[in-house]
Amino acid sequence: MFTRQHFAESADDIRQRTPHRPTIGLILGSGLGALAAEVSEATIIPFDQVPHFPPSTVPGHAGRLVIGWLAGKAVLVMQGRIHYYEGYSMEQVTLPVRIMRAFGITTLIVTNAAGGLNPAYRAGDLMVITDHVGLTTLTGHNPLRGPNDPSLGPRFVNMTPAYDPELRTLAARVARGLGLTLHHGIYVGLGGPTFETPAEVRFLRALGGDAVGMSTVPEVIVARHGGMRV
Repeated sequence: MFTRQHFAESADDIRQRTPHRPTIGLILGSGLGALAAEVSEATIIPFDQVPHFPPSTVPGHAGRLVIGWLAGKAVLVMQGRIHYYEGYSMEQVTLPVRIMRAFGITTLIVTNAAGGLNPAYRAGDLMVITDHVGLTTLTGHNPLRGPNDPSLGPRFVNMTPAYDPELRTLAARVARGLGLTLHHGIYVGLGGPTFETPAEVRFLRALGGDAVGMSTVPEVIVARHGGMRV
């Protein structure tokens, strides 16, 4: 079990390595790590150099923290993430979010590369998540399972506003300004690492899912538990 002390130790270690003090965090999913190269004045810290931080083992996930400036804002970027299917516990999977919160991150932008369930979607389309169905977390593999530290967040978390409406509206406005087609849909979070069978795809569509993936939901739950905007 990780405690507030573990989160503070990791956050303090990061703080000593960088002059930047961002309040915005980004988690970059599969194939999206190239965005980290756009961060200027960057401090780069491999995951395995941060106390308690689990290393990423998945190809395409560099496993680095990149801290600096992006689009005029100070940001802390996770170039890659940790997945449940790698053999980690849910507590380990979401430890980076706890550390980010202890570091001072209050707004979290979570990205992933997902499979399309909605027949209207095409490969490469962009979708803003409006809600999720966490099949893995619904069946007991929830990162908040176990004793609750009320100093970190409430025992029972209201997930109704999980994906911040104002931030979603902002994303839509930016997309319009760039001439991009932006879908808004429901993300289904599974455990992985296998892709879905045709029968499972039909089942997930029947649940109302528009996209499906193997991440994001646990991170969002813990971020919301800590009072972060997502």
